[in-house]
Amino acid sequence: MNRGKVKWGVLGVASIAKRKVIPAMQQGKYSEIAAIASRDLAKAQEAARQFGIAKAYGSYEELLADPEIEAIYNPLPNDLHLPWSVKAMEAGKHVLCEKPIGLNAAEARELLAARERTKRKCGEAFMVRTHPQWLRARELVRCGKIGELRAIAASFSYFDREISSIHNHFDGGGGALLDIGCYPIHTSRFIFGKEPARVIGLVERDPEMKIDRLTSAILDYPSGQAIFTCSTQMVYHQSMEIFGTHGRIVLEMPYSAPLDQPTNIVIEEGRAGERNNTRVETIGACNQYTIQGDAFSRAIREDGEVPVPLEDAVKNMAVIDAVFRSGVTKQWESPVY
Repeated sequence: MNRGKVKWGVLGVASIAKRKVIPAMQQGKYSEIAAIASRDLAKAQEAARQFGIAKAYGSYEELLADPEIEAIYNPLPNDLHLPWSVKAMEAGKHVLCEKPIGLNAAEARELLAARERTKRKCGEAFMVRTHPQWLRARELVRCGKIGELRAIAASFSYFDREISSIHNHFDGGGGALLDIGCYPIHTSRFIFGKEPARVIGLVERDPEMKIDRLTSAILDYPSGQAIFTCSTQMVYHQSMEIFGTHGRIVLEMPYSAPLDQPTNIVIEEGRAGERNNTRVETIGACNQYTIQGDAFSRAIREDGEVPVPLEDAVKNMAVIDAVFRSGVTKQWESPVY
């Protein structure tokens, strides 16, 4: 049995791959970026030179045909997540697919069926799921530090009005909810440890590009509620507050945690009429993309569970689908899990 580093291939030269994921996984104990492919061979060769990657291919098919490559990282545009992840599994490769796993829950279920058929591992790249600050936040909630969990409030936004931006391609799965709204949905599900029974959303679309540029929603959980706003045409900002019956938790940089600086969790405890006790827990600097890659690679080597399995991805997409439906019906919608 192979006990060395898992040999990874990267589909495409997406910005997130070059800026964050490739350099991070190259630092891993269990991961090796061994090949990269692009439909433009020159771009693949340039990325290979930049990052010291041994192999560069001028097509995705060539990469999938390489017998040395064990796993594929898929950061392609959202509408290409399903087809190329399926092709990769059918070629015998394990797949770490960028979020969102697809355009809707139906696509996520197709991936799940492909995983069962091919017996390959496949998961969604929600790197926050493995960051120590999120694991600690969930631990604090579960041990009752803020009493009973009642509500979560989150936001995530940036400004991008460029027509050429992949985030603004309606047919390619662009827009705020799929790109960044998926984070507060995923993390609220993670913290509550349950699924919302119903959701209601407001969706404002760009009149020219048709993508949702401002989306807000309420998720109704069995024991409380989560609210969030996401936008691709607002000031860059992100926030996460977790409220209990006698306390509050704040993650100062919840999604794009810095790679070279510590992160802080603010914990406020107090009851009505009492002085609040506020303290800060500092989580040491770490690279959540390195952690994610190594956790996935270890799952391959040890035949364990990947950090975010497709069963979870299906449920996250089901909530996203319901928010989109609610934006049209203007009514509460129940996710179809």
